[in-house]
Amino acid sequence: MNRTNMIRIAAALAAVGAIGALAWWFGMRQGMAMMSAPAAAAAPAGAAPADPSQWTIAQGEDATRRHVRDGLKAGDIDPATGRRILGYHDPMVPGRNFEAPGKSPFMDMMLVPRYAGAGGSDDASSITVSPRIQQNLGLRTAPVVEGSLAAEVEAVGNVAWNERLQELVSARAMGFVEKLHVRAMLDHVAAGTPLVEIYIPDWVAAQEEYLAVARMRGDGIDVLREAARARMRQAGMDEALIERVAREGRVFPRTTLTAPLGGIVSELMVREGATVMPGMPLVRLQGIGTVWAEGQVPESQAALLKPGARVTATTPAVPGQSFDGRVQALLPAVDAATRTLKARLELGNPGGRLVPGMFVQMRFAKPERARTLLVPADAVIHTGRRSMVMLAEPDGRFRPVEVKAGLESGGQTEIVAGLAAGQRVVLSGQFLIDSEASLRGLEARLNQPAETGAAPARAPAAPASAAAPASAATPVHRTPALLKAIDGDTVTLEHPPIPALKWPQMEMDFRLPPRTQRPAGLRAGEQVQVEFRLQDGDVPQITSIRRAAPAPGGAAK
Repeated sequence: MNRTNMIRIAAALAAVGAIGALAWWFGMRQGMAMMSAPAAAAAPAGAAPADPSQWTIAQGEDATRRHVRDGLKAGDIDPATGRRILGYHDPMVPGRNFEAPGKSPFMDMMLVPRYAGAGGSDDASSITVSPRIQQNLGLRTAPVVEGSLAAEVEAVGNVAWNERLQELVSARAMGFVEKLHVRAMLDHVAAGTPLVEIYIPDWVAAQEEYLAVARMRGDGIDVLREAARARMRQAGMDEALIERVAREGRVFPRTTLTAPLGGIVSELMVREGATVMPGMPLVRLQGIGTVWAEGQVPESQAALLKPGARVTATTPAVPGQSFDGRVQALLPAVDAATRTLKARLELGNPGGRLVPGMFVQMRFAKPERARTLLVPADAVIHTGRRSMVMLAEPDGRFRPVEVKAGLESGGQTEIVAGLAAGQRVVLSGQFLIDSEASLRGLEARLNQPAETGAAPARAPAAPASAAAPASAATPVHRTPALLKAIDGDTVTLEHPPIPALKWPQMEMDFRLPPRTQRPAGLRAGEQVQVEFRLQDGDVPQITSIRRAAPAPGGAAK
């Protein structure tokens, strides 16, 4: 191929490229015109829409240029809208506001005006939402009412034996078990029922000594008689047996142990023929007149329970019957997995129908609650540090309010402080309103601490030295970029679209990290890979920057 043909081919390729670029530029212009056509059709030429809350960014930039032309600034009344101008802000950096219109110091775009609400209010802690937007968002509100919360506490648990009704029958002297009147565990016994007969050889000698002394006559015999009685007590005989020996004048080498209460044999520790020692446990009895039920109560409701409170329990094992009782104690232990507190209840057990292991459902008596303010539970937003509600005000205005929430029950929440009766709170769409407030640069945010009496911020951009460091919890974004210019600790980068932030391809400023954390000798024209965090009210902060091979149009994360 000769040199002439190569030149012709190169010229043809250049012409095709120029035509393609011109077609792309014309298509973009047509698309932008079509996007702005509905907004332009909604208002006469040269005039602003009636509701500035519906403006697009392009319309806001047009308004800014008009304000520059007419010499308007913060505090003036815009003739096109009749509303007070609160200030100007960059939608990409909503926390920073400016007094005068102009070009954004952060992005390659004009600032957008921010207007006061209906009636000229300049309360920066509220947001105005048009009725059409409210309908699209499905906003629902409810009034703040006075009332007493019906705090009914329910719990589930298992039946256990009442350990305070246990009795242990023990041997009082060394002997031999001659007869058992109870043969198996869980046998029912009545109070006074014979349990065990024991032969005790040591009692024979003590009783015969006493009987021999009792037959003697003379001075000082009473002292000997009392000494003999003391030896019988020491051998383990009770007063009833000693009196019987003295009254009947004969030896009783055997003793029969009886049940001190009615119940069941929960433990049988001897058999016939066994040798027993003093103090050795023989039979354990369990009373069944009352039982315990240990219920798992959510720790948020445990404050409603007090010892002595009445409770009613039911169980599937005994259908159609309820058992009454009282709270005996709140045990000082919380289950870390279920966040519940164990409440020990004492239930009546007529007929002994409740036995250990049964599942019971318990309903506690409703404690008396003082009248307070109530709102639907859906209206309260718990951020972890505080509780908030979105207050609905006249003229379509909404304002986040911090409240002190109390008990929650039956879909309602007590409001201890922060609201007044008759106000209305938003039930749905609170976060959408907060997002709209964020885009318009309002300072009252659901996820930021409130400052009582704080005035709207209209200060100009702070110097780089005053920029607050980004929170460690702020997400980190990554993107390749072309370094356009360096000015001290600020760098201008041209980056491709960042889908995570919904940013188009643009040229904007970033804050550089300390000199020890960035490559030496950076200069304009280099391709870099950066990681950055957004900063509220300031340009993004670069946390990592390094040189990279040129990669135009690379995707950003």
